[in-house]
Amino acid sequence: MEPTYDDILRAKSMNTDKIRKTSLVYSPTFSMMSESKVFLKSEFQQKTGAFKIRGAYYKIQNLTDEEKKKGVIAASAGNHAQGVAYAAKAENIQCTIVMPKNASPAKVSATKWYGADVILEGTNYDEASAAAKEIAKETGSIMIHAFDDPDIIAGQGVIGLEILEEMPDVEEIYVPIGGGGLAAGILIAIKEHNPQVKVIGVQSRSFPSMYESWKKGAITSVGGARTIADGISVKVPGQITFSIIKNLIDDIVLVDDSEITKAMFLLMERMKVVIEPAGAVGLAYLISQKPSPGKKVVSILAGGNIDMYLLGQIVDKGLAAMGRLLKITVLLPDRPGAFKEIVDEISAANANIVEVVHDRLSSHISAGSAAVTLSLETAGKEQSIKLIDTFRKKNIQFKLLT
Repeated sequence: MEPTYDDILRAKSMNTDKIRKTSLVYSPTFSMMSESKVFLKSEFQQKTGAFKIRGAYYKIQNLTDEEKKKGVIAASAGNHAQGVAYAAKAENIQCTIVMPKNASPAKVSATKWYGADVILEGTNYDEASAAAKEIAKETGSIMIHAFDDPDIIAGQGVIGLEILEEMPDVEEIYVPIGGGGLAAGILIAIKEHNPQVKVIGVQSRSFPSMYESWKKGAITSVGGARTIADGISVKVPGQITFSIIKNLIDDIVLVDDSEITKAMFLLMERMKVVIEPAGAVGLAYLISQKPSPGKKVVSILAGGNIDMYLLGQIVDKGLAAMGRLLKITVLLPDRPGAFKEIVDEISAANANIVEVVHDRLSSHISAGSAAVTLSLETAGKEQSIKLIDTFRKKNIQFKLLT
């Protein structure tokens, strides 16, 4: 059964100190970049670092005493796992979580820390979910679905109520979509209160399952390409969530990894906050496409749980995308002073060398030569282009890597 507006009100009334009312923050920087009035709903500040705790905790609160004795099981790439584990521990319920084998080590570790037994199975959410359902049949544990459950949807929908309470004149809301639980809940809350507010779902271009299902009018299995947005990498949307979204949503749009990376980098540099890829897709669309000039919009920063190794790559790729990290390989005669000539040109351009890799031995490098790969920090694209032009004018052999 689909949840109702009253269910969302009930979920809000049952919120305890375990659920935070997250802040809604105006961003002058992203407003300028998107040509909109951008407010950010800070769900990364939620306990367990993501919005998923809302639905998980409400679902577990609604279990009967007999159901609680059976324990709970869930499948998740990370955020739902932590939400269920946290809620189960708070209610003293045995908890098992099935996570994909390629899940973020940080999310696996955090889920274990919250007290859950973790099983690694499958290469994506859908395979992990199938394994969890089999275990639930064998053990009798109560399955806590990541998105296709009325209580889960109702719990997530409280976010919509919070936005309306703080900003009743909001015009558009941009919501990440994986399986659709967050979007479905927010749609019910928003459209019941004010149907004029537009709700736009945002998916990864690599996993556009809800987008394709919405376009075709029927649930469609799509996706499988690599993406950094593992939290919304869902091949098949939920039946309940699809039913709600197809009737209420105003639009569904797509972003790619490069747009997500840029948004994450800018969030770190300009606002000093760390947001995971799936949590940044709404903002990524706003600043890359500028779809709502002059309008008052909310982008939901759905979570902040990111692997630290990926975070380092995001910084490097973000710098490169903005022209502030230049990586080149220079082919030099293997003689004293040859490299100094290159360094002098870099110094004259006021660029900073952050990494040097010197290679004489690779098979593609001829005898008497050396290849030097340089990572250079610059002030921006203009300075990088100027340095590249200098190398060309001086007939320096180089290959541009970024």
